[in-house]
Amino acid sequence: MGVLDLFVVALMPVLKVLLVTAVGSFLAMDRLNLLGHDAKQHMNNLVFYVFSPSLIAGNLADTITLSSLATLWFMPVNILLTFIIGSALAWVLIKLTRTPQHLRSLVIGCCAAGNLGNLPLIIIPAVCAETNSPFGDSSTCSTNGKAYASLSMAMGAVYIWSYVYTLMRISAEKRAEETDPKDSMASLNDNGVTSGGLPEIITEPLLAPEDSPSPKDCISQDEIYQTRFDGRTKISFFKKIRQHMTTITEYIDIKKLFAPSTIAVIIGFIIGVASPIRKLIIGDDAPLRVIYAATDLLGEAAIPCITLIIGANLLRGLKRPKVSPVVIIGVIAIRYIALPLIGIGVVKAAHRYGLVGSDALYQFTLMLQYALPPAMNVGTITQLLEAGESECSIILFWTYAVASLSLTLWSTFFMWIVA
Repeated sequence: MGVLDLFVVALMPVLKVLLVTAVGSFLAMDRLNLLGHDAKQHMNNLVFYVFSPSLIAGNLADTITLSSLATLWFMPVNILLTFIIGSALAWVLIKLTRTPQHLRSLVIGCCAAGNLGNLPLIIIPAVCAETNSPFGDSSTCSTNGKAYASLSMAMGAVYIWSYVYTLMRISAEKRAEETDPKDSMASLNDNGVTSGGLPEIITEPLLAPEDSPSPKDCISQDEIYQTRFDGRTKISFFKKIRQHMTTITEYIDIKKLFAPSTIAVIIGFIIGVASPIRKLIIGDDAPLRVIYAATDLLGEAAIPCITLIIGANLLRGLKRPKVSPVVIIGVIAIRYIALPLIGIGVVKAAHRYGLVGSDALYQFTLMLQYALPPAMNVGTITQLLEAGESECSIILFWTYAVASLSLTLWSTFFMWIVA
C-alpha cells in the first residue's frame, strides 16, 4: 500500500472522533447548555460507574482467554513503560520550565497516562474495517483488534487509578494543607501565639549559651553522608527510599484503587480465563448469555458519552488560560514527539529479542500506545479531587487539538513500518 492510502486509513477514525467531539463542544455552549456543569457531572458519573466498567468487563470476557494472555503478556509491560518514560520526561520538563508546585502532578499525569481506553477501541476497529487496511481480513483483524484494545483499556485503567490518582491526590492534599486557614492558625498557636491572637512572652534568652556549639561547629547530617563513603551512607539512602515509599502508601486510597473500572478488569479476566464460567456467559448457546448481552449494551454507550464529555471539557479550556504556554508546548512535545519515537525503539527491540511476535496489528497497537493524547481520566481525577480542573481543561484542549494531526501522521507511519 502507498503512503497516501495508509494516510486515508489512519485519517478516517480520527475524523470520526473529531466529529463527535465537536458535537460535545456544541452541546456545551452557553446558548444550548445541554452539557453544562451539572449535566456533564451526571454523565461523567454514569460513565465512571456504569458504562466504562460494562465496556471493560464485556470486552475482556469476550476476547481474552488463557491462551491469548500467553501471547499478549508484553502489553501490560509496554503500557507500564509508557507511564515510566512519560513520568521521567515530565520531570525533566518540570525542572526546565520551573512548573509551579501545584501543577507538577498534573503535568506528570498528562505525560504519563495516555488515552488507552476509548481511542484504541475507536481507531483499531475502524482501521480494520477499511478496504485498504494493511492488516488482512477485516473480520480476523476486528476480532484481534478488539482483544488488543480491550486489554489496553483494562491495563490503562489499573495504572491510572493506582499511580496517577495517588500522585495527584498527594499534591491536592498538600496544597489544601498549605492554604487551609485553620491549619495556619494551629501552626501559629504551636509557635508561640495564644488562643486570643497575642504572642506569648518569650522567656528564653536570645543569645545562645556559651557552651552551645557555634554554627560553624554544627555539621548537618547530609554533609556527613556526603563526606563519608562507608556502609552507613548506603543505609541512609535506602532508609530515605523506604520513608518515601511509606509516605506514598499512606496516601493510597484503597477505594479508588479498586475503582469500578479496576473491579471490571478483575471480573472480565475471571470470566474470560475460567473456561467453565466463560461457557455459562459467553457464546450463542450459553445459558446466561443475556448477562453478557445486557453488559455489552451498556458498554456501547461508553465511547460516545466519553467523547461528548471530551468535547465539553475542551470548550472549557478556552475560557480560563492559567497554564504557561511553555508547559503546554512541553507536554505536546513529550506526548507527540518524544514518546512515539521511543515507542518505536521499544517495540522494535522487543520484536528483535522475541518478546513480541510478528503480528503486524499487535505491533501497531503497541506503538500506538505511545502516541495517544492524555487520558480523559486525568480530567475525571481533577473533578473528584476538586483541584486543577481549569488547568487540566486547558492542557487537554491543546493536546487534543494537536492530536487530530499528530495521531493521523503517527498512525500512518506505524502502519508503514509494521506492514
